[in-house]
Amino acid sequence: MSIRKQYDSDLEALRTALVEMGQNAAEAVENALEALCTADTVAAQKIVQGDDRINNMERDIEHRCMALLLRQQPVAGDLRHISTAMKVVTDIERMGDHASDIAEIIPHLVTVRKERDPAVSQAIAMGRKAYQMIIDAMDALTAEDEIAARRVIAADDAVDYDFNAIKHTLAQEIAADPAKVDAALDLLMVIKYLERIGDHAVNVAEWVQFVRTGRYKDESMF
Repeated sequence: MSIRKQYDSDLEALRTALVEMGQNAAEAVENALEALCTADTVAAQKIVQGDDRINNMERDIEHRCMALLLRQQPVAGDLRHISTAMKVVTDIERMGDHASDIAEIIPHLVTVRKERDPAVSQAIAMGRKAYQMIIDAMDALTAEDEIAARRVIAADDAVDYDFNAIKHTLAQEIAADPAKVDAALDLLMVIKYLERIGDHAVNVAEWVQFVRTGRYKDESMF
């Protein structure tokens, strides 16, 4: 196999690893939402334990990127793909972290809030929007589809709106009954993590333009 063919093969393996990591992070978020919905503390613990897998995938991808950079001088297009992978992998890892953060809260949350609590239901609905953003962002990155990426960025407005609406509801809850402050704070942390997951999906989407054009947020880089 020629050096170029081997390099192309390694680039493809990098893309595959990145997609797999994105799928794992999305699954962790989905599972965290399901555990929240069903008050399943055992499932929540499994999510926390599974975070190491995503962390290990991050290290593997970073190693692949460095090996590709050192093996030969990448041309501009290759360099954009490698640079994007090095940036995106951090956002994906943080999504996995936030899924684990949510799972860690669930055992305490289910003791202070009812499963069918309207605010919990609203948080789950918000989370499903953030989850879909992950799926759409990774699809846009894989296809290098700028139009799809812009849809992901636009979708973040709905997640932000939900975050502010639920936060307002929780503030009213505390004002009406200060004894509920712990229950409110637990859920506030959950929706904050969900809001951050949406932000990381936006970050992934914003790198699609860079892959296509070498420009990131209207700044020329390569």
